[in-house]
Amino acid sequence: MEPKSVTSKKPWRYEEDGYTVTRSCAYSPPGCHPVGCGIKLYVKDGVLVKVEGDESHPVSQGRLCPRCLSHTQYLYHPDRILHPLKRAGERGEGKWEQITWEEAYDTIVEKVEACKRDYGAEAILALGGTGREAGPLISMFGHRMLGTPNACYPQSGYACYMPRIFNTIFNLGSPYPEIDYAGGFEKRYDDERFTLPEVIVVWGKDPLPSNGDGFFGYSVIDMMRRGSKLITVDPRLNWLSSRATYHLRLRPGTDTALALAWLNVIINEELYDKDFVDKWCYGFDELKERVQDYPPSKAAEITGVEEEKIIASARLYGAARPGSICWGLAVDAKPNGLQLGHALLALMSIPGNMDAPGGQILGPANAQLSGGFNSSWEAIPQETRDKILGLKEYPAYVNMARNSHADLTLETLETGKPYAFHVMFISSTNLLAATCAAQPHRWYEAFKKVDFVFATDCFITPTIQCCADIVLPLSTLAERDTVVATHYGASPVTTGANNRALDPGDCKSDFDIMYELGSRLMPDNFQFPDVESFMQDNYLGDWMTFAELREKVVVQRPANYRKYELGELRPDGQLGFNTPTGRIELYSNFFKQFGEDPLPYYEEPPYSPVSTPELFDEYPFVFTSGARVHGFFHSENRQQAYCRELNPDPLIEINPDDAAVKGINSGDWVKVFNMFGSAYLRAKVSPVVRPGVIHAQHGWWFPEEDGTEPHLFGVWRSNINNLIPHRNVGKLGFGAPFKCMICDVSRVDNDELGGI
Repeated sequence: MEPKSVTSKKPWRYEEDGYTVTRSCAYSPPGCHPVGCGIKLYVKDGVLVKVEGDESHPVSQGRLCPRCLSHTQYLYHPDRILHPLKRAGERGEGKWEQITWEEAYDTIVEKVEACKRDYGAEAILALGGTGREAGPLISMFGHRMLGTPNACYPQSGYACYMPRIFNTIFNLGSPYPEIDYAGGFEKRYDDERFTLPEVIVVWGKDPLPSNGDGFFGYSVIDMMRRGSKLITVDPRLNWLSSRATYHLRLRPGTDTALALAWLNVIINEELYDKDFVDKWCYGFDELKERVQDYPPSKAAEITGVEEEKIIASARLYGAARPGSICWGLAVDAKPNGLQLGHALLALMSIPGNMDAPGGQILGPANAQLSGGFNSSWEAIPQETRDKILGLKEYPAYVNMARNSHADLTLETLETGKPYAFHVMFISSTNLLAATCAAQPHRWYEAFKKVDFVFATDCFITPTIQCCADIVLPLSTLAERDTVVATHYGASPVTTGANNRALDPGDCKSDFDIMYELGSRLMPDNFQFPDVESFMQDNYLGDWMTFAELREKVVVQRPANYRKYELGELRPDGQLGFNTPTGRIELYSNFFKQFGEDPLPYYEEPPYSPVSTPELFDEYPFVFTSGARVHGFFHSENRQQAYCRELNPDPLIEINPDDAAVKGINSGDWVKVFNMFGSAYLRAKVSPVVRPGVIHAQHGWWFPEEDGTEPHLFGVWRSNINNLIPHRNVGKLGFGAPFKCMICDVSRVDNDELGGI
């Protein structure tokens, strides 16, 4: 659809046709990456009646996803938790009774303080999820509120966003380079400072349904309309790749070989910017030597992409002035992902596109990942910090993320070594069903060993049902005030106000809970007069008050290009990049310090046709999982009738040639299985996946089904993470094969289906 033109902005709240209309920037819950799309909330007699896109938002311009448009179904769903609850029976029975916030807080404080006294603060575990506002707050919940070093995002290898952040902070010196889509300029693409990219590369990302990491996906369409050419790298065909000049449909997990072959072509054919490389890149000669090991012919053999197409697409991107690369979750979701990210960083840099108009935009030296990333480590004493899980085994991961290592956290839950967990906080994540937990049944069994568990959410999820003793109800995006900054504040695009339109009743925001509970548990860490001051300190500092931001609704933050020439990328004001060499490190001194190869290299996935040929005879398909859909965000929105109508069943996509061999028709229920587990999904026979590849949807559970043990809303039936192995991570602890495992598939008869 054509974006609506930006009209004169109305006040943040106004009256219209009997409605009180609140202009806001949507965040969460329910889940959404921090894009902050403009949203108008229409309230009558204290009830949210309808939701529309805000046409005066400078980036989203009235466009809005189905999840926001159907928010009334989420907000007023009869199963929503509206008051604090405590378990009224045994875990798994599904019996709950309403309590007050005072009762809930008193119980939590008693259990936490007893745990610290008897076992130490390290015996407390804080688990967080992704997408929602609370995702990046998990470090603050763990360190600042509970006093434990063991805050954890429980996805094997932290295979979401953090490997890219790790790469860029240490090898580029900035948190996150995003493609320049003129989001910070009032005139957008017509601003004289902006240059339209000649070529946009979308690598391992489907930005239209996902808007991943804060990037507004439809901006790609906007720029394509103006003439930008598109290259996509994805095993699946999607809307964008069907319109790309080149769609590189590679075997899942082989991206690094393709990226190194692109570097081979661009370097050997001298398509790079020699002046930029000479002045601002470190280790180019070493990189040039390394990529000689990856000619396009070798990459073609590895990836299954034609050699001619690899060469032609590399030339198209390499010659573009400017060109940009939009990189996604698929970069992280493989054990070789850190090397892929390093190679992509080189591809962004050597053509001179880094921090350039129409290339990759960077935040200034004072840009920080907002929302609690690494902001609370000093709240706990050094002797406690030293007990964080994984510090010895994976020091790069732990020191970077300030989180306990996800895989080692599971092993500690299971074994009680080096110490047992006695209290656990599950912050706004349904990890048994969502994208997080590899081998989710192991997490489920391990949770049972924890003495006391409390959780926050909007619904009773399978994760809460199986183990929580107290549940704290969260307010939704229509009921809370907060701040949403694209890319968690790392890239200069927009910062918006999520403005409250409704009384939250007995529900509270994540910041409310942290402030109120933290003030009881660790009062020295919460020396603020009220929760708004606490939120102000964390998100906005002295840049702008929340009251000012609320009035503006959204503030554009213009990109100032080539900051490396102005001393604006380094805290010391010196020219260059904020790295030890002052340059972009194509040869990574940081990787070398931790015993990793300082140059990118390709490594086969741990289970593949090449690395495990004997297993591939038994499991002859490569499957990828986790591609986003418009109706859901990970495991959320399954209750919303409109969203569920868009996608009623869990699906696998299988190529028609493979389906014919297996006797599978569209609509059949099938079993996808390997040596680690199985899942039952409905087949979608389609050429969107290449022969030999299967794509499986993730995040499935069935809120309409029995929630008691052992069924737990059907969480095990269609859980594709049953097939993902535990602790198959890269050398530094990052990455896991969520998008490159092997499997087989078979049609399910009625008797077997009836048994599940």
